[in-house]
Amino acid sequence: MNELTGRIELVLNKQGRKGLEFKELSKKVKLKPKQVKELRVAIAELKQEGKVIERRNRIISTEVLGLKPAVIVRVNKTFGFAKTLKDDVEYFIPGKFLMGALPNDTVLIKKIPARKDSPEAEVIKITNYGDGEFIGKLVENSGNFAIEPDSLMKSPLMIKKADLNGANVGDKVLAKVVSRGRRHSEHKAVIVSSFGDSESASSSAKAILEINGISEEFPYEVIDKAKSIQKRGILPKDYDNRLDLRNEIIFTIDSADSKDLDDAISLTKFDDCYQLGVHIADVSHYVKHKGEIDTEAFFRGTSIYYANKVVPMLPKELSNGICSLNPNEDRLCLSALLTLDLKGNLIDFDFAKTVIRSKVKGVYSEINDILAGKASEEILQKYSMVMDKIFLMKELADIRTAIKINRGAPEIVTNESKIIVDENDVAIDIKPRQSGASETLIEEFMLLANEATAMAGKMKEVPFIYRIHERPAPEKLDTLNMTLKLLGVQTKELGANVKPKDLADILRKTKNEDYSPIVNIQVLRAMAKAKYSENPIGHYGLALENYTHFTSPIRRYPDLVVHRILSDILAGQPLDYIKRKYNKFVVKSAAQASQTELNAMKIERSCEDCYKAEYMKQHVGESFDGIISSVAGHGIYVELPNTVEGLVRVDDLPEGEYFFDEVMSYKNMSTGQTFKIGDKVRVTCSKVDVNNGNVDFVLCNE
Repeated sequence: MNELTGRIELVLNKQGRKGLEFKELSKKVKLKPKQVKELRVAIAELKQEGKVIERRNRIISTEVLGLKPAVIVRVNKTFGFAKTLKDDVEYFIPGKFLMGALPNDTVLIKKIPARKDSPEAEVIKITNYGDGEFIGKLVENSGNFAIEPDSLMKSPLMIKKADLNGANVGDKVLAKVVSRGRRHSEHKAVIVSSFGDSESASSSAKAILEINGISEEFPYEVIDKAKSIQKRGILPKDYDNRLDLRNEIIFTIDSADSKDLDDAISLTKFDDCYQLGVHIADVSHYVKHKGEIDTEAFFRGTSIYYANKVVPMLPKELSNGICSLNPNEDRLCLSALLTLDLKGNLIDFDFAKTVIRSKVKGVYSEINDILAGKASEEILQKYSMVMDKIFLMKELADIRTAIKINRGAPEIVTNESKIIVDENDVAIDIKPRQSGASETLIEEFMLLANEATAMAGKMKEVPFIYRIHERPAPEKLDTLNMTLKLLGVQTKELGANVKPKDLADILRKTKNEDYSPIVNIQVLRAMAKAKYSENPIGHYGLALENYTHFTSPIRRYPDLVVHRILSDILAGQPLDYIKRKYNKFVVKSAAQASQTELNAMKIERSCEDCYKAEYMKQHVGESFDGIISSVAGHGIYVELPNTVEGLVRVDDLPEGEYFFDEVMSYKNMSTGQTFKIGDKVRVTCSKVDVNNGNVDFVLCNE
């Protein structure tokens, strides 16, 4: 069939825009009469893939018509995005040109003149419908029922009472389009299931997971396998050929509520060097390549964290059980054994299969209190066995931090949230996540282990997955240059070859200025997104030539792949064998891991927005001090000290005609008043929509 479809494409491309009738095509591809059925099947397949189209009984190559097969990746209320199947280019599609297309529909698009830098297109034909599922809120008006989609369209979609499937008005629901129209408003839908009250963050979060294909439950065969592994435990033969480190002082440091402990550390100082051990759960010992658990882990790609919840990549029997480096229990590890000189430079490294026994479950906040000299007697007693090591680790971490700063890694400040929920899973507080000395300590040691692992992959010349970060894109640098110029930070423009140190210097120079938040935000936005790749091009944001992810195989799939490759090297497998086994797989895994990471980030952000909105619902009418975090065509966004962000709409700005510079500010042309990123403002919470995770503010009159 592949050979036949290839011949069809070749023939049709030669025919140009005129195309061929079915009989003509049959002759051109030189088929026998009895193969006519095969030809029809092949044409149907090509139509579905968007490679051919039929017009007036003539079959035409879409390529010669300038049409591109694509998949709809996102649809908003007034626009959408499609990604081409051939080269993954994303096109913006204005709402009027969507033809009612929904996410996951396969379409043919045609490029149209773009109003901005991003390419634009219109949908010419929908060649294959996706599942047609979407989430929204069930509403009622004068006895008529409708679904207000979270996206897809502005107006509600009418629904028959018979199709409510037990849902109540006000519920967050999963719906499915069962009849397509030419426009979104003409679609007909039925409710598939209800998640409960749409004003509950928990219900909205469950719906977000569902529509993104994320299941909190694992398939039966995966759970069954995980339980058997847990029940089996560690057998005597599992200790064979492992370095026994159970008597070494090794311990974990993590947050108090962490249950998936995948890294532990040890440190010894000699007269001329430090010996640092980064001991990582040997997940690859339990999760075999292409087994039931591995297939599911590949699909998930990463664990997802939001509020007080985790949707794990691996079943809890592994993530919280046999793989978790719980204190006072034997655990199998893959250890990075790193030797540093007294100036903190890495001078040697080795990897080994090990068995450890963590001495204590360290907690960030408790160790921070120890380092700050304000720990209670109870805490001091808990850490008595490792106390000397904690201060030694702080010593080395400080040296490593200085090295990172000296090599020019930009220190970007970001605000992460800690959402506090009650026993009913309702958000009762939002706090900025604190980071202290122990968090920095762990970060520095994990960075070093990841760097050494990437160096090992390159030195051995094996197929490998690297964590890469490319240079900022020229158009993003243009925006950053404009911002820096408007702020008077510098007149010299940052060019395409801007070094990480140049950005680090700008951040350091503006650190204590009022407009520091603006610079931080704009530098962050100028950066490319880090991703996974089989090509070791380095990590721009860390200013490192070699980098990968090795330290979290419980919650990240690429780390697990890296562990498998290292394990094969340690087992003495021939290079040819390793290349045959992993050459294609690392390419596939890197692409999958990059995509699942992006999906997870989007899901986590959307879920947490719902919880933040739920918390702010208790504070409608109250006023807060905040800072303008970003500006957009529809208004200004204000972030509160607790990380909650809300929108002040353009219509709610003080009276006057406004000029928006599309970069950082609004200016009232009547009064001269400006609202720019970084400005401190006082706002009142005016409206909250938990269903969509939206918070609205209005400026306080002063």
